[in-house]
Amino acid sequence: MITSLFFITRLAVAWFLAFLLLALFWSAIPMAGQEPPWPIFLIGFVIIAFVITGAFSHLRRVRLLAGHADASTLANRQRRQIEIPFEAGEAFDLLDAAIRELPRIEEVESARDSLQVRAKVKHLDPYGHKAPGRFNLLTWFGNKRDELLGLGHKRNQILAIVTPGDGIGSVTLICEPESGAWSDWFLVDDGTNLENAEAITRAITRRVAERRRSEQAAAAQTVTEKELTVAKLSLLHAQVEPHFLYNTLASAQYLTRSDPLRADEMLGHLIQYLRHSLPRTEDALSTLGEELERARAYLEILKIRMGPRLELQIDVPDDLGVTPLPPMMLQTLVENAIKHGLEPKPGGGTIWILARSNDAIVSVTVADDGQGFNAESVGTGIGLKNVRERLRLVYGEKAALAVVANFPNGVAATITVPATFEPDRRHG
Repeated sequence: MITSLFFITRLAVAWFLAFLLLALFWSAIPMAGQEPPWPIFLIGFVIIAFVITGAFSHLRRVRLLAGHADASTLANRQRRQIEIPFEAGEAFDLLDAAIRELPRIEEVESARDSLQVRAKVKHLDPYGHKAPGRFNLLTWFGNKRDELLGLGHKRNQILAIVTPGDGIGSVTLICEPESGAWSDWFLVDDGTNLENAEAITRAITRRVAERRRSEQAAAAQTVTEKELTVAKLSLLHAQVEPHFLYNTLASAQYLTRSDPLRADEMLGHLIQYLRHSLPRTEDALSTLGEELERARAYLEILKIRMGPRLELQIDVPDDLGVTPLPPMMLQTLVENAIKHGLEPKPGGGTIWILARSNDAIVSVTVADDGQGFNAESVGTGIGLKNVRERLRLVYGEKAALAVVANFPNGVAATITVPATFEPDRRHG
């Protein structure tokens, strides 16, 4: 209440002093000084009445906009400090877009290098005529004072500056009348700069919230894709492993009657294979060494079943055995090489498993000299698609799968992964 009373009194006193000086100036003129300056005082009292009316109107509108009236909300010039949780360039783009969508915006000047935005906003007349010919004292005072006094706030202006910070953009927002600061002693802006400052602040808040929702939706989609890929992989295991297990046990049963030593050897490799195939938690990575033991046991079983039609060559340095690798990824490439490369080939062939490291990157290659890329050996591609998807979900852009023709025959599939890696378990 005291602040509001002081605000109204200040405006009335400023206008009274202005007309008092005008009256003194009138009295100092030789010819005009012979007449009393009562016309000046009469006009002054009428205009001061308009000023007080406009001040009450300004006070009421500020309370409607802000919910309270104090020195900061009543002021014609508004300042805001806004922290945007993006780097300076993104913060500037967001701020520029928010200002350009402000109603009645004019003459937007955007300087990206200096991170500044300047704009003009057409002054809103909140008490305009609702019907042609209808007279409203406040409307007349708001519209005509520009013509009568030449001091009115025809437009407001906006200055916004982004200051770069550590991962954030700090915005200094200034909304003020286009006229000089001295005019604040005589006129009010009807709360328009408060409205502009609040509108830009809300627009920035909304855009930041939209950005956060988009990021959360993208993260949720990634989790969903990850869960779907794991489900597909589990289904693939459920389909493939029993089939492989039944065939191996059937072969072992047959060998127990014809070649017990080879049957015992096959069962030993099967136990080794199953030991490395125990279920893991969803996000747990295996190692190249463990996956190589599983693939070796699998191929040794197939060597017993396929006989001389299958040869195996492994060249993996011992120090690369600790390289993190998603489980069953190497196994998938080996199974593809057997199923689509060597099994269709009448004479069989060779499987190579190679690993090399270079600049903290490890490349693991599974190659064969089988059928290669032809219509008879092409499968559904689900296995390789799952490998690519799992690499993307686990490593992002840090890993890749390349499948090329092997020379002179066959196919070579190479997985490239970081030598050391800690998976993101936030969504696990």
